[in-house]
Amino acid sequence: MAKILIIEDEAAIRRVLTKILSEESKDYQVEEAADGLEGINKIREEDYDLVLCDIKMPKMDGVEVLEAARKLKPETPMVMISGHGDLDTAVNTMRLGAFDYISKPPDLNRLLNTVRNALDRKTLVVENIQLKKKVSKKYEMVGKSKEIDQIKEMIEKVAPTDARVLITGPNGTGKELVAHWLHEKSERAKGALIEVNCAAIPSELIESELFGHVKGAFTSANKDRAGKFEAANGGTIFLDEIGDMSLSAQAKVLRALQESRVQRVGSDKDIKVDVRVVAATNKNLKKEIAEGRFREDLYHRLAVILIKVPALNDRRDDIPILIEHFAKKISQEQGTAKKSFSNKAIDLLKAYDWTGNIRELRNVVERLIILSGPEVSEGDVKLFASK
Repeated sequence: MAKILIIEDEAAIRRVLTKILSEESKDYQVEEAADGLEGINKIREEDYDLVLCDIKMPKMDGVEVLEAARKLKPETPMVMISGHGDLDTAVNTMRLGAFDYISKPPDLNRLLNTVRNALDRKTLVVENIQLKKKVSKKYEMVGKSKEIDQIKEMIEKVAPTDARVLITGPNGTGKELVAHWLHEKSERAKGALIEVNCAAIPSELIESELFGHVKGAFTSANKDRAGKFEAANGGTIFLDEIGDMSLSAQAKVLRALQESRVQRVGSDKDIKVDVRVVAATNKNLKKEIAEGRFREDLYHRLAVILIKVPALNDRRDDIPILIEHFAKKISQEQGTAKKSFSNKAIDLLKAYDWTGNIRELRNVVERLIILSGPEVSEGDVKLFASK
């Protein structure tokens, strides 16, 4: 059922439009508003699939309604209704975001084609929004514990913004999954997510990796090379293990955040970048600041939003769900029948001390699936889990 709102101060035209649309399809639910103010109040309170709006009206004209509606419900297509003298204004409304315009008196075929096209556009927009909200299964966060629900709720609030996020937590807890969720649920999802493991890059190369270099900047720089910040332009850069970054690189990252500009190593030319920064660390950065290994000003730039990922030992109720998830995933990867785990086997795994967190649990589940029979038993866990 498509909900259509007609905003028109001339009652005769409202009746004609309502009659045409109602007779065209029983799936069209048509509502009316006699002026712009009434129309915008209805838009505020209801979700419409299409709005037909006159341009010249009392209380609030069509251009004002269009501008207000675009702020309230940007996904709702607006078709403007123009009198002969309103044609220039009608064309201008297209620049302001109107889907189309129709002239008075409305031509039947033109009206119905415009309505069908606008409703198709609304369907595509809604589907696109829903797809953006779905994160690829590769980076699915599995669990129903209070701690995981809180993280998911925070991601829903923060992802649509450009706020910088610092993700903390022990190794193996899934901090990179949070970063992927933040990116994939953001308006930057169509852009790149560039990951940089700051702990894996030698300190003498980290600046070149992040900001690029020009030919001749150092011995092995035989050509110009763009850095990760440039590669992430229009998207997100994920600085994993940022607590391991050198102080000189930290200073350059701070400048990039302050000015949205970077300089390649060996160059004095600024390159403007539009990048959202998400960082992660397993270190206590406040302790690192106190001991002079991390810049306090950079910390405050990064930690606009703090998300703490709990250790697996602090969310043991999620372990049965994670075992089921990994068992299914591993069987699909290996092309084998999925193995079940006995209740006693699951209880033993719930009681295990997971110092390696999610990463360790996945490895143990894979080992048990490979080495055990059709059902993983308590004995299998005692035999293979600690190896």
